[in-house]
Amino acid sequence: MTQLPVISGKDFIRFLESVGFVVVRINGSHHRLKNTDGRVTTVPVHKNEDLPKGLIRKIIREDLDMELDEFLRLYKQRK
Repeated sequence: MTQLPVISGKDFIRFLESVGFVVVRINGSHHRLKNTDGRVTTVPVHKNEDLPKGLIRKIIREDLDMELDEFLRLYKQRK
């Protein structure tokens, strides 16, 4: 099984922006991001707390429509 890195909400938003997402609105601590191809996702940013691994997996699989291996490759390239 592929190990996901520990990611804070702020860092995850920076990653999403690097792959083409743009913050379209912020409602409280929830940031709504949209890509030009129509994909949307919501990322909670609670101080500098880490996102739960299950939430990260859900966003990658369902919202980003991406395989975990592809995500890990892109995430490591960004660092």
